[in-house]
Amino acid sequence: MRRRDFITGTAAAGAALLAGCNEGTETATETATNTRTATEDTSYTVEMAPVGEVTVESVPESVAQYFPDYADMAVALGHGDTTNSVGLPSRYHTDHYDELDGVSVDKSSMTALVGDNGIDREVFLELDSDLHMIDPRWLTNNAFFGLDESDVQQITDSVAPFTGNTIFRRTDTWHDYRYYTMYGALEKVAQVFQETERYEALKSFHDEYITRIQTDLPPADSRPNALLCFAAGNEPESFFPYRLTDKGINKKQFRDLGITDALAGTGISGLSTTERGQIDYETMLEVDPDSILLRGHETQTRAEFENTVLSFMKDHDTASRLTAVQNDQVFRGGPIYSGPLHHLFLVERYATAYFPDTYSGELFDRDELAGIVTGYV
Repeated sequence: MRRRDFITGTAAAGAALLAGCNEGTETATETATNTRTATEDTSYTVEMAPVGEVTVESVPESVAQYFPDYADMAVALGHGDTTNSVGLPSRYHTDHYDELDGVSVDKSSMTALVGDNGIDREVFLELDSDLHMIDPRWLTNNAFFGLDESDVQQITDSVAPFTGNTIFRRTDTWHDYRYYTMYGALEKVAQVFQETERYEALKSFHDEYITRIQTDLPPADSRPNALLCFAAGNEPESFFPYRLTDKGINKKQFRDLGITDALAGTGISGLSTTERGQIDYETMLEVDPDSILLRGHETQTRAEFENTVLSFMKDHDTASRLTAVQNDQVFRGGPIYSGPLHHLFLVERYATAYFPDTYSGELFDRDELAGIVTGYV
């Protein structure tokens, strides 16, 4: 396994001087100057908490990802083919790419980082990536993974550095460093791929779209609250709650639409690494939310979800008493990880679901967005 060197021009020059001692000072000086010039021409730095500044020799062609939201960022910037792995491929939902002409990704070529026994350090050595776009604190603070700081350091020394920030949620006590917004993180990823212009075009598209949607939203007191939970299976009886007040990027579509948190003021915590509490239908009934959002059903269509999960809840002695169930305000809760492209589709999904009298059909131009991603705009 070779080690990739992410070094500054000065360090490279020093190495060349040492290597050239046997051939004479003049040759060594010339070699050092040439090496420094070459490095200065191709390398650049990207700074992102918690790792800080990372020097990259050239635009990476092979990138290890854990989070599908970052993989979606790579696709949005025209570099989806660099992703060689994700934590759990089943959580990387890619159907939205089918609506964007010329945009696709090959999930079958991606290695799953998480196995039955956590994450094997050797998988990073075998991938031999140019960069690990993974927050190392995420890896070392999840006990199931079985990795510690020494593992991260060995991978860094033997393969390539880490960069990235866990931003899909903001409920982890160990995350005591800066968070980034979705587009704040996308800007950093754009720096990695040297795609600043494409980032700016994507941000402009997003800003115009969200502004247009928000202009037509009903008044704040006419918007529903929602209880967001994870509950896999078609006959759920227990639920892991999330908090919509959490500013993680996978709640952004709900914040954009002014959907409020039904758990506000209840004392019920949200799902995180350290908080794994569950609630049942009795607890739900005490809250009696206007709507319910259930994660873990992204492989189902709306019709399939209604014919299984919602049908079960309507026939359930306790669940059937919930206002949201009686009013058919129970929806799929969206993905755990959603990047900038997925987010645009999710805003459309929930705008048309929650406010059908105001929004219907396609709410943004697919061709324009595809043109940005593929470089035609």
